[in-house]
Amino acid sequence: MQTIDREQKNTPSRQAISSFEMGRDDVNILCTYGKISVWFGQHTPDVIIGYVLIDISNIDKSAVHETDIICDFEEITDYEKQGYTLVTYARYMDAYRATFHIPFHNKKALFHLAESITVALESGEDVNVDVYWNGDDADITRLSSQLNKIDDWKIRNITYKEDSKE
Repeated sequence: MQTIDREQKNTPSRQAISSFEMGRDDVNILCTYGKISVWFGQHTPDVIIGYVLIDISNIDKSAVHETDIICDFEEITDYEKQGYTLVTYARYMDAYRATFHIPFHNKKALFHLAESITVALESGEDVNVDVYWNGDDADITRLSSQLNKIDDWKIRNITYKEDSKE
């Protein structure tokens, strides 16, 4: 793989993107073809969390985040009412471990995800969210363009796939 330096970032390339990293001091996003990894720092404002999640949703409605939640059996239905999709559940000690997909096409689920991120940040934790999507070079470029509207947003690193025609 080839990593480009800062001067080359402003020059469009015809090579396929391997990874695209962008963000600001309190948020970092790493995009690849199958996954978007988002890190939210403790001081990320609620509005920025919302912008990031909504912008991903606007680019790829089929995007999902998978999460495991330890809860009582009755609470599983509560999460489903919030728009989460139950994938599996199993007994775990005195509770249940439920795996949910949070579909980005569902605004109610996205809002609930944003709330849970805010709560975790308020408790002093950084939050990592992996979003699985079907994005390609064009989608990565569109997402970068959308997120670039956030104050202090920067492209940090673009890695291109090596040309196999050598």
